[in-house]
Amino acid sequence: MGRLDGKVALVTGAGGGLGRAHALLLASEGASVVVNDLGGARDGSGDGSSAMADQVVQEIVQAGGQAVADYGSVTSEDDAKAMVNAAFMHFGRLDIVINNAGILRDKSFKNMTNEMWDIVVEVHLRGTYLVTKAAWDRLIEQNQGGRIIMTSSTSGLIGNFGQTNYGAAKAGIAGFMRVLALEGVKYGITVNVLAPAAWSRLTEDIMQSGVEERLAPERVSPAVAWLCTDEAKDVTGRQFFVGGNRVVLLSWQTTEIADKDADDAPWTLDEIGAAMQESIGTWPRLLRPMDL
Repeated sequence: MGRLDGKVALVTGAGGGLGRAHALLLASEGASVVVNDLGGARDGSGDGSSAMADQVVQEIVQAGGQAVADYGSVTSEDDAKAMVNAAFMHFGRLDIVINNAGILRDKSFKNMTNEMWDIVVEVHLRGTYLVTKAAWDRLIEQNQGGRIIMTSSTSGLIGNFGQTNYGAAKAGIAGFMRVLALEGVKYGITVNVLAPAAWSRLTEDIMQSGVEERLAPERVSPAVAWLCTDEAKDVTGRQFFVGGNRVVLLSWQTTEIADKDADDAPWTLDEIGAAMQESIGTWPRLLRPMDL
């Protein structure tokens, strides 16, 4: 008996890498899975192919699970609604949505083009919105709660050279999650963010060699699957870095720099400058991806 028996999940970008690992683990725990993948290249180019989604469905079915393939694009409102509808059509309900689909168009900002910016924001931020919106409306109608997991990145939460488009989209996803988590409480819908570190075709040329096994996608998926269980019904609005069998809760930190009564005169530039200079040595150092 699995922890997700009777649950139905939609996983976007599930034809390979993290999405495939998520789909396979959810299915092994008893969930029926809609395996979505457009089948394009990692930069979003190409006409798409059904082969990647079909292969993952075949793996799940051969292992005794239930799954159906969906080939829609997360950037299409009609496709987003269709993949959600597929869950109800084939399995009669929807409980879990994992927004995983993504592409890369890395370039330093000096060399960034509008097209590189637009397509990355379109796939990651708008794609997450469209799928979540389609699912949200149906989850509320279903009135049995639900789990939504969005995929952000340390590139958006911390920063990474050459990924202004990707980082902006991923930071937007984190902000989207934090607001939606507040709105989801009344409906029993949890919303959390995953910031994964995993070797896949999306990251194979930006990660150092020799980390394929240590940072395998399968080392990320258990934390994701747990967030989909009934045990995690009160976990919402959180950001988790997961990779290499490590799980780190990412949260905000405050450092008071200057304070006086709001009825007093505003700070002069000299006063605020002195306070900043005095406190700067106590500020937490900037995190970098390698710190995690």
